[in-house]
Amino acid sequence: MSSKEQGARFTEMMAAFVAHTAKKLPDDVIAKLTELRSKENSPMAKVIYDTMFRNQELAVKLSRPSCQDTGVLQFWVKCGTRFPLIDDLEALLKEAVVKATFEAPLRHNSVETFDEYNTGKNVGKGTPTVWWDIVPHADTCEIYTYMAGGGCTLPGQAMVLMPGEGYEGVTKFVLDRMTTYGLNACPPLLVGVGVATSVETAALLSKKALMRPIGSRNPNERAAKMERLLEDGINAIGLGPQGMGGSYSVMGVHIENTARHPSAIGVAVNVGCWSHRRGHIIFDKDLRYTITSHSGVTL
Repeated sequence: MSSKEQGARFTEMMAAFVAHTAKKLPDDVIAKLTELRSKENSPMAKVIYDTMFRNQELAVKLSRPSCQDTGVLQFWVKCGTRFPLIDDLEALLKEAVVKATFEAPLRHNSVETFDEYNTGKNVGKGTPTVWWDIVPHADTCEIYTYMAGGGCTLPGQAMVLMPGEGYEGVTKFVLDRMTTYGLNACPPLLVGVGVATSVETAALLSKKALMRPIGSRNPNERAAKMERLLEDGINAIGLGPQGMGGSYSVMGVHIENTARHPSAIGVAVNVGCWSHRRGHIIFDKDLRYTITSHSGVTL
């Protein structure tokens, strides 16, 4: 297969994968929503969960997005330097987004800042966003896709705390965001928390945390304990599904961290809504693929 043919095939597969993730939630999200529904005692909460599952059933049956806000496309790319399409990857992903926009279809969500016009193709200056991790000497490419909707984006915030505020300050920051804007993000939420040195490093980690499988834990035992405590704390707020009240407000809390400057604690929050449209696909050098997020998918 020539390089041009490989590029066309990659674009076709990624467009199909993006379209699929708009309609069908990942396996871990469906499993968690099923678990939370079984734990709720409120009749209203159970009705809302039933509506969510009916939504999923119809989205697949009618081949339509599970939420009208299909978000801004974002990609986390972990690519080997020997992957054959590395030079053209960002351009190919942009082509895939345009193709998916008309074939899925996806709502047009890319508005050029300051000029204030919708491109009508879900691409624009800096969109879709692509974050890179380069792997030396490897020939595979691992891609996370994510649809960042308006509601789940609203709670996002980053700031730098004085060191004396400590991890209690981190906890207060997260809970303040959840009590102020969590309702807008269509609970139950997946909460990503970044702890690092500065606003940009913490913010990036908080979004990366949303790519982790639900239920996974930070390998640091203290961070993992904080994840559990934050889950308990946010659940205690009582947002419940769609903010209508209930015992469970989160699908999980994921913390990602790096070392930090001793004089600062950077902290950030990013949130995924109940319709957490995240996909994970791995390509080898011949474009054979493995999908870990969704079972039974053929592109």
